[in-house]
Amino acid sequence: MIRENCKVIISDLDGTLLNQYHVISDYTRSVFQELRQQNYLIIVATGRHHLDAMPLVEKLGVPLYLVTSNGARIHSPSKELLFSINMESDTVKSILSLDIDPEITTVLFREDIWQTNRHNEKLNSFQKEVTYHPQLVDFKKLDDYEAIKIFFTHENHDKLQKVRDLILEQYPDSFNHAFSLPICLEFMDKRVDKSVAIAKILEIENLNFNHAISFGDGFNDEMMLASTGKGLIMGNAPETLKNKLSHLEVIATNHEDGVAKYLSESLLK
Repeated sequence: MIRENCKVIISDLDGTLLNQYHVISDYTRSVFQELRQQNYLIIVATGRHHLDAMPLVEKLGVPLYLVTSNGARIHSPSKELLFSINMESDTVKSILSLDIDPEITTVLFREDIWQTNRHNEKLNSFQKEVTYHPQLVDFKKLDDYEAIKIFFTHENHDKLQKVRDLILEQYPDSFNHAFSLPICLEFMDKRVDKSVAIAKILEIENLNFNHAISFGDGFNDEMMLASTGKGLIMGNAPETLKNKLSHLEVIATNHEDGVAKYLSESLLK
C-alpha cells in the first residue's frame, strides 16, 4: 500500500535524518540516492536556518526541496528562494521586552546571522561547519528587530514552559510556537508551520499529502506528521509526542538510521 501511493518523502533533520553526531550517515545517503533514481520527490523540513541546513542536506547528493525555519523559508532543488515570511520588528521587540529569565539563551534568526544574548556551547555544537554565524548582542540596543523566528533554549524544560506561557498570556493569538526539542522553544509568525510550507510544494508538483510519507521527532513536526498519508515518529522522540500522536507508528531511532532503514524495507525491497 505504501509503495503504490507514496511519491513524496518528507523528513525532519535533527533527531530524524541526522544521527547523534548531527551528520547524515553514508547508509542514509545511499538509500536517498536510490530513492531519487526511482523518481521519489524529496522534501527536507527543518527548524534550522537555510544557511545552516543547506550544507547538511547537500551530503545526500540528491536534488530536493528545503523547508527551513519551521516553514518560514522554502528553497527549490536549484536553491531558488520560493517563499519567505518574517516576524515584524515591533512584534519581536514586544516579545523581547517581556520579563524573560536571563539564564535562558535567546536567539533571533536573521537573514545572514543569528543574534544572541549569550554564548551557548551546546547550541554552537549543532553546526559542524559554521556557515551561519552568531553575533553576541544586547537586545535592548538593537535598531531593527525583524527576524525569521525567535529561539529560546535552556536545559531546564520547565523554564522554557514558563517563557511560552508568559508570551501566550500576553499575545494569545499572535504567534505560532513549538518545542522542536524539550530544550528548544521557537516562536514564529502565526502563518508559519512546516505543513503549510509543504502544502505549497505539493501544489507546485501537482501532488497532495496522501502521496507523502513523513518522518519527525519534535512538536514542530506534529502537523506535518498528522497531515501526510503516513506519518512516522522516531524512536528517540519525546514520549509526550508519541502519546499525542499515538495512532502513528514509531520506528527506530536516528542513531540507528531509522528513516533510511524504514524506507529501504518499505519502498526499495
